[in-house]
Amino acid sequence: MTKHFKDDGDTILLIGKTKGELGSSLYLREIEGREEGAPPTVDLALERKNGDFVRGQIQNKNISACHDISDGGLFIALAEMAMASKMGMDISLNTGDVPIHAYGFGEDQARYVISASPETANDIVDAASAAGVEIETICNVSGTALDVQNAFTISVDELLDAHAMWMPNYMSNEA
Repeated sequence: MTKHFKDDGDTILLIGKTKGELGSSLYLREIEGREEGAPPTVDLALERKNGDFVRGQIQNKNISACHDISDGGLFIALAEMAMASKMGMDISLNTGDVPIHAYGFGEDQARYVISASPETANDIVDAASAAGVEIETICNVSGTALDVQNAFTISVDELLDAHAMWMPNYMSNEA
């Protein structure tokens, strides 16, 4: 299974519960300049349940792309998928009481981003519900930018340039 989106219009789904755990996260270190807090809680039974569900959907050929959510959280996983496929998305999140920065950059465990055809996505949602797996439809593959509900927009080309130029810029820094 690859992480790059396959088709414009595919549905992007979030597997797992997002609590917005930022302790010991890349967000805290890189954006806030702090290294504090306990890392996200690990529930091995939940890891197995969600992992088995995703693996089953892959084996049944229901999923066209999949990426685990780890360092950096949901927004980083989506950015990596966008860069791999050179395809964008217009994301609408139901963050509930979780601030959008914690929802997007929290490193909660047992989460995955998957994509599937719109027809198959409904079947995946039904299967997740039957299996007791939390799932949320967050957007469709479309356009050439990562656009998060009026929070920020960045083009896939900008992401690719920043990714490709990081090392040369770092190495050319005289300081």
